[in-house]
Amino acid sequence: MSRSVTFRVRATIDHAPSGWTVRLVHPIDKLAPLRNHAVFREFPPAVIEHLGAHVTRRTVRQGAMIFAKGDQGTTLMVVLSGSVRISVPAGDGHEAVLNIIKPGQVFGEVALLDRRARTADAVAMTDCELMVIDRRDFIPMLHREPDVVLKLIEILCARIRRTSAQVEDVMYLGLQARLAKTLLELTGGVEASATRRKVRITQRELGNITGMSRESTNKQLRSWQERKWVRLERGEIALVNPMALVKLMGEDTRLIA
Repeated sequence: MSRSVTFRVRATIDHAPSGWTVRLVHPIDKLAPLRNHAVFREFPPAVIEHLGAHVTRRTVRQGAMIFAKGDQGTTLMVVLSGSVRISVPAGDGHEAVLNIIKPGQVFGEVALLDRRARTADAVAMTDCELMVIDRRDFIPMLHREPDVVLKLIEILCARIRRTSAQVEDVMYLGLQARLAKTLLELTGGVEASATRRKVRITQRELGNITGMSRESTNKQLRSWQERKWVRLERGEIALVNPMALVKLMGEDTRLIA
């Protein structure tokens, strides 16, 4: 009977038992997550090698607190899989959701750079896999690599733009338009494939993002489900007709004049 075995070291191939099938497998590329990551892939190879030597991997279960507002911040984190909710307590058991960090995005950069306390809570919305880079390994590299500094500036500017847009939405968009815009952003909107227009999020979390109560959020979503604009599933919301939500946003009468 023929047997099959995998060899990772070529020196052992010449000594494989007679009748065994030999298959060569390339070693695991530990730098692949960095080389393929939207933030790091444009960096020089030397930077990738440096980060790869110091980065650690962390698995976080759904619902776990990654860090809390006020904690000392010494690490930058990169989402490889899953999603992370960034929020601040708003009293009465509620919270204001500032951002949802998805695969390919980073968080924790503010406290990493200024060595002050974390500005918000970070909680795993799903099971997550993270890359973690410590400040003591990251800051010295910034002094040597201006391209990395520029990339961080881009990330911080994007955060500021997002915050400004959220303030404008609260001031000038109606509740329906805010909910529609949030769903489009979370699911990839019109550009996303039909099979990927889905987000794992509770209605309470969605309401915390848009500034709506859970009851108002549920009422609006069920109305849209009856029109076949969305589909409500257990712990998830699927976007069925994104163009209907785009049109609704365009018809909102409380936009800036």
